[in-house]
Amino acid sequence: MRTLLAIAALAVAACATTQATPPTQSWQQAATENDRQRLRDWRKAFTTALQQARATNATDVDREGKLLDPDAATGGVPIPGGNYRCRVVKVGAKTQGMLNYVAYPAFRCRIDAGQVQRFTKLTGSQRQVGLIYPADSLRQVFLGTLVLGDETVAYQYGRDDDRDLAAWVERIGDRRWRMVFPYPHYESTLDVIELIPEQ
Repeated sequence: MRTLLAIAALAVAACATTQATPPTQSWQQAATENDRQRLRDWRKAFTTALQQARATNATDVDREGKLLDPDAATGGVPIPGGNYRCRVVKVGAKTQGMLNYVAYPAFRCRIDAGQVQRFTKLTGSQRQVGLIYPADSLRQVFLGTLVLGDETVAYQYGRDDDRDLAAWVERIGDRRWRMVFPYPHYESTLDVIELIPEQ
């Protein structure tokens, strides 16, 4: 019995949820060096991804409008708490044979209010979860991890580089926001999540 309790305790410690991680107020202190670099290189990732996607899916890219415009951010942070419809768009193929543009139907997401907000993608086979930190007057920073398939617990941020996520959070219109993920570890050059508040 004592052995089973010890194993259970280790499992809980190894799989601590991102939401349970005590937040710091500074995203620079919280972010890994790899994620600080990815965030610094966001424009390069964005323009490279657009070049790739326009080569095969120019009409799809144009149809997205401000969502895929690198300079669409209008300020007005922080993003309000509440329930959102969130649509994932993957832009630019990370490796040969992958698609340069993939747009998924809307899923359900939630942002919990606070000085450091919490973001959770509630449905889908790839679910981003983590914290949204203050950054500047134009943007916020999301740091989190990726939950896959039927997993019920997220890795703690910083524990597994392949699961770590970093994004800029920006308002791009009335009741319209986006999360820009430069150089995600899977599939694409750029991931963008469109967020529209539920009615």
